[in-house]
Amino acid sequence: MNDDYAKRYGFVTKVDYDRIISDLDEASIIEISKDKNEPEWMLEKRLLGLKVFNSKPLPSWGPDLSKINFKEIKYYAKPKASKTNDWDMLPKEMKETFEKLGIPESERKFFAGVETQFDSSVVYTKIRDDLKKIGVIFTDTDTAVREYPDLVKKYFATVVPPNDNKFAALNTAVWSGGSFIYVPKGVKVSIPLNAYFRINAERIGQFERTLIIADEGAEVTYIEGCTAPMYDTTSLHAAVVEIIAHKNAHVKYVTIQNWSKNIYNLVTQRAIAYENATVEWIDTNIGSKVNMKYPSIYLKGENSKGSILSIAFASSGQIQDSGGKVFHLAPNTSSTIVSKSIVNANGLSNFRGLIHIGKEAYKAKAYSQCDSLLLDETANTNTYPYLVVERNDVNISHEAKVGKIDKEKLFYLMSKGIDETTAKTLIILGFIEDLTKTIPMEYSLELKRLIELDLSSNKKVG
Repeated sequence: MNDDYAKRYGFVTKVDYDRIISDLDEASIIEISKDKNEPEWMLEKRLLGLKVFNSKPLPSWGPDLSKINFKEIKYYAKPKASKTNDWDMLPKEMKETFEKLGIPESERKFFAGVETQFDSSVVYTKIRDDLKKIGVIFTDTDTAVREYPDLVKKYFATVVPPNDNKFAALNTAVWSGGSFIYVPKGVKVSIPLNAYFRINAERIGQFERTLIIADEGAEVTYIEGCTAPMYDTTSLHAAVVEIIAHKNAHVKYVTIQNWSKNIYNLVTQRAIAYENATVEWIDTNIGSKVNMKYPSIYLKGENSKGSILSIAFASSGQIQDSGGKVFHLAPNTSSTIVSKSIVNANGLSNFRGLIHIGKEAYKAKAYSQCDSLLLDETANTNTYPYLVVERNDVNISHEAKVGKIDKEKLFYLMSKGIDETTAKTLIILGFIEDLTKTIPMEYSLELKRLIELDLSSNKKVG
């Protein structure tokens, strides 16, 4: 691993754990639920998730997942740290970890609320007082189950049910942490809310459950980041994200995925947009060993809109299998899927995009674009677009382009005294410029640093 990367992201924090559960059986699920003091209805959902997980095979399409050893994974690793809203009350080791990652500085400068999760537990949550006073809820999902049970029960697993897929079922069984957000009618949260997920232990599974509800006319932006140390053994991240955007609501969800390259990142993310609502996914994938993530939007209301903007960077030993899905289920709906893939040093990037125009979606408009940039002769990329159209009065199009790094541009930049890694980084940033403009400035700078670190640790480029 690159030394600079290790110093910034790949370090291990020595902490004590209150409870670790490694078995995946009914007794363990009951123990997790009891430890969280959950109501009976949540335990029933967990047990259903376990039953579905055991009954479903691994996906037969996409990357090979057969090397995941479910018997070696820690499904619940609860640190000895009580959740707090006072940064100074965090244990010293955790506070130092998040300070290295820049969390306190980000909180002060950029965000209206911040949450941090360490392995299976959210250890810190803070939201501005003025937002709390007008009814905005931003907390971890465990707390929401206890403090807002009716609201959680109304929406939990309604967008991603336990039987959706094997890893959504696993999440339903052993979920822990994640963010719960409720924005009341007409409230516009102008400054983003932020969550940071840190995997620390070896051979661990992190299974956060995030639920975002934007009521009628509400607006909110949520940004999540994630990192982990590099181990020789593999770990698993299998989150579920559910978004409900009610009439005239607007939800933007931004991910900067920077898991270490020993992690299987197998995530289910889905949103429902009702009448005149807008949902935006901005999905950036830099890390992980195998990444399978396809944010989805169900346009259920007339005039609803959806967009999925995806950036994937695959280097040596990585498979970035990403894209997006949009289902047009109502009249006058519109959607855009744009993907930019950069592949380097034996990496593999797959784009999977689905646009489904239902029978009720008259005058729907949809556009899909996939562009790939190959940085050397060993890089590989594939595009799998799927179009399902059940009407004739719609406007739908798809385009895809694959290109190599421009050696003349590279030579020109290097002739000006710019080193090779920096020159390639500038070319890549130009390639994805239209997408990075949609990311807050501090994350655009972080993305540049990550690309430079990755390029400098892979010398087969060009």
